[in-house]
Amino acid sequence: MASLSLSLHHPCNSKKGFLGKRQGICPRVIPAGRVGFVRKTIECKESRIGKKPIEVPSNVTLTLEEQFIKVKGPLGELSLNYPGEVNVVKEESGKLRVSKTVETKRANQMHGLFRTLTDNIIVGVSKGFDKKLQLVGVGYRAAVEGKDLVMNLGFSHPVRMAVPEGLKVKVEENTRIIVSGYDKSEIGQFAASIKKWRPPEPYKGKGIRYADEVVRRKEGKAGKKK
Repeated sequence: MASLSLSLHHPCNSKKGFLGKRQGICPRVIPAGRVGFVRKTIECKESRIGKKPIEVPSNVTLTLEEQFIKVKGPLGELSLNYPGEVNVVKEESGKLRVSKTVETKRANQMHGLFRTLTDNIIVGVSKGFDKKLQLVGVGYRAAVEGKDLVMNLGFSHPVRMAVPEGLKVKVEENTRIIVSGYDKSEIGQFAASIKKWRPPEPYKGKGIRYADEVVRRKEGKAGKKK
C-alpha cells in the first residue's frame, strides 16, 4: 500500500492543488517499502530489592528442594514455592540469594516479590510480626474471651471473632488490639478483617484504625448563617 505525504518543495503549475485553489502544493507518493521501523531491545533492569542477600539466623533450619523452600524456627514452620522465573540458592557464607532464571518483564517482577516473601518467612519463624489496631469512639472497647476476640462497636450486639490458629491477640486498655504471630500474611489478613467491621469515618474519625494510620478528615456541613 502506498502512503501520501505533502511536499512543499515542488510547487504545482495547476491552479487547483490538493488543498484547494492556487495553493501551490502537490501530493507526492512514497512507496510503502521505503517506510521502515526501528526495533529496540528493552533490557529488564535487575530489581534493587531482589539482588539483596537474605540473612539466615542461626536458630533457623532451611530445607531447599529445587523450587521449594521450608524454614523452621523457634516460633513455627513455613514453606514457599517459587515460580519458574526465579530460583533460590544458599551461598557458602550461609546467606540466601534469589536470582532470575530468564530475562523477562515478569521475571523482573517476581524477583523482588519472592525475595521479600523469602525474607518474611525467615524473619517470621525467628522473630515474628505484629499488627496494632486502635478503637476510636465512645463506648468502643474490645476484650479476649478464651479463643475469641469480642468487640463492642456500637451495634445492637457485640462482635465475636474466632482467632485463627497460629495467631495471638492481646488487648491493652480496652481499645488497643495487638495481633501477633509468625505468618505475616495471616496477621495482615486477620487485622484487615477486624478493621472491616468499623472502618474509620472521615468526619469524627470514629472506627477501627491501624496504629500508624493517618485518617484524612473532612469538614462537616456548616450551619445556616443568620
